[in-house]
Amino acid sequence: MSPLRRLRAWWHRTRPVDPEFAAALARRWAELPEIARTPAQVVGRHAVGCEGTHGVFPRCNLSCSPCYHSRDANRVRVDGEHTRREVESQMALLRERRGPVAHAQLIGGEVTLLDPDDHAAALLAMRAHGREPMSMTHGDVDDDHLERLVLGPDGRRRLHRISFAGHFDSLMTGRRGIPRPPDEASLNPYRRAFVARFERLRREHGVRFFVAHTMTVSPANLGEVARVAHDAGGMGFGMLAFQPAAFVGDHRRWHEPYRAMTDDDVWAEIERGIGARLDHTFVQHGDLRCNRVVYGFWVGDRWHPLADGDDARDVAARDAFLAWFGPVNFIGSPAPVLLGKIVRVVARHPRAVSIALGWVRRRLRAVGVGAVLRHGVRPMSLVMHSFMDAADVAPAWDAMQRGEESTDPQVRATQERLTACHYTMAHPEDGALVPACVQHAVLDPGENAELRRLLPIAEVRR
Repeated sequence: MSPLRRLRAWWHRTRPVDPEFAAALARRWAELPEIARTPAQVVGRHAVGCEGTHGVFPRCNLSCSPCYHSRDANRVRVDGEHTRREVESQMALLRERRGPVAHAQLIGGEVTLLDPDDHAAALLAMRAHGREPMSMTHGDVDDDHLERLVLGPDGRRRLHRISFAGHFDSLMTGRRGIPRPPDEASLNPYRRAFVARFERLRREHGVRFFVAHTMTVSPANLGEVARVAHDAGGMGFGMLAFQPAAFVGDHRRWHEPYRAMTDDDVWAEIERGIGARLDHTFVQHGDLRCNRVVYGFWVGDRWHPLADGDDARDVAARDAFLAWFGPVNFIGSPAPVLLGKIVRVVARHPRAVSIALGWVRRRLRAVGVGAVLRHGVRPMSLVMHSFMDAADVAPAWDAMQRGEESTDPQVRATQERLTACHYTMAHPEDGALVPACVQHAVLDPGENAELRRLLPIAEVRR
């Protein structure tokens, strides 16, 4: 290739805004309800939202109370060919409808029940469709599965980077070594071991990783959330995510008055454990009634927020970022390409330099230059996802399917949350994209009953 053609190719690769991605953002913004179109909103301005698989491997080998799976999920066998086919089909529809890039979760039952080759094939298919995949697991994972996942049959590395979310809480039963955890603190060795497995992969095979910690919160373990946030925060997780329990899935496992606690109750415990005020309104992902997100970092044993929502300068920096860098695709871009995109945006908006330097000065002043030099910086975000009860989702979704906007305040609020949903699942059979709460509350029972017939563990009556 001639130098001129190489220059043209580089110029094309580093263009800040991909027209297809910009169009996908515009469509997503237009879909949001008015209540979600705020200056802090990321969906439709910097991301289309997250995505997830469904019906690809419903079975799990642990038990949880509550459990968001329908009662037939554990009667469906794990089948690699089915998983590969469904992941490919679902990702193709998401690529077509939601644009060239997004974060997506390989989720269903327990992902490590898949053969490692099938697991790797699913992740590679997701990447082929522009998705950055994260495997969702209960965390009871073998080193052998992870090694066989990242290394192909020939022993060569086939995955250079992997993302996993490990779910750990005392509401789960059946974990090896601790089948019935007496409390959350007893799971700390298992949390540390989970992170250590990925550190070994990086050390021995050069595989980069991102690991998140997820936890279901009910009245039974609400009082332990602060300790989990404090302890797990220092273990190397890049994200701590908490999910207040909802009446979704297998009703046989609903044993507590989940609504006796509020989202504010859970958030207050997270703040107590982290030792900082967490302003979840500074950056908004979908509807604040569904998602609370705060970005920050550890310096030594102290966690610091990435920005101060009470500081007008930080608010101005956020607005400038979303205005100038919002439509820039950061996902999947090699570092040199991303740097080229950033340089071209800065050339167009030179004020970005002074805004960024001001932000750095404010953070260093708050943290202390000495502390940064001694301890370094480790990013970690905090998230809370609040799923809705099936009894609320079903009537709201039925009305939406009929094109009706409810006048009932509770139903209308549910419709707003579903319309702004940050987490989407694809149905290639009819081209539909549905919110995750609809998938779990409305569609999973029928889907898993059908999968039980298609992929039976034992013969079932037809």
